Amino acid sequence: MGDIFIWLISFFVFIALIVLIVYQLMCLADLEFDYINPYDTASRVNKVVLPEFITQGLSCIFLLLTGHWFMSLLGIPYLLYNARLYSRREHLLDVTEIFNTLNLEKKKRLFKLGYVIMLLCLSLFWLLLSALDDEE
Repeated sequence: MGDIFIWLISFFVFIALIVLIVYQLMCLADLEFDYINPYDTASRVNKVVLPEFITQGLSCIFLLLTGHWFMSLLGIPYLLYNARLYSRREHLLDVTEIFNTLNLEKKKRLFKLGYVIMLLCLSLFWLLLSALDDEE
C-alpha cells in the first residue's frame, strides 16, 4: 500500500511540474502574439522558474529516498540541466533580450514538457502496476 501512495505523490508532483511549464509556455506565446509586454512576461515566467527547479529536485530526492532509484535516475538529467542553468545564471528571462531568445526559450520549455510527460507516464505505469500487485 505504501508504494501506491509514493507513486500517487510523484504523479501529482509531475502534474504540478507540467502546469508550471505550460504556464511559462503560455506566457511566452502571449508575448509572441503581442498580448502582453516583455516586462510582464519576464516577471511572470521568472516567478515560477525557481519553484519548478525546487519541485523537480525534491521529486528526484523523494524517489531516491523511497527506494525507486530507476525513476530517480531518469530525473537526474533534468535536474543537472536545471542546476547548470542556475549556476550559469541563465535560468531567468532578461527583459531586454526576450525577443531575441524567444524561440530558444520556447524550445527549451517544450523539451522540458516532453521529458516531464515521459516521467508522468512512467509514474502512472508504476502506480497502476503497484495497485494491481496489491490486489493479488
